[in-house]
Amino acid sequence: MKNKISEYRKKRGYSQDKLAEKLGVSRQTVISIEKGKYNPSLPLALIIAEIFELKIEDIFFLEESDYK
Repeated sequence: MKNKISEYRKKRGYSQDKLAEKLGVSRQTVISIEKGKYNPSLPLALIIAEIFELKIEDIFFLEESDYK
């Protein structure tokens, strides 16, 4: 699963530390999510969408390989 967290985070002027603080997770968790190495839980994904005032599908999207 891919995401646009880094793009939206930068648009809002948030550092990875600041976003991690708002989410109640570590900076390493934010880095892992941004790189696609870790998929957040549904509640965490919903909180991310809420912080950016977007729909979850505007931030997270599946790749063709995710359907296999």
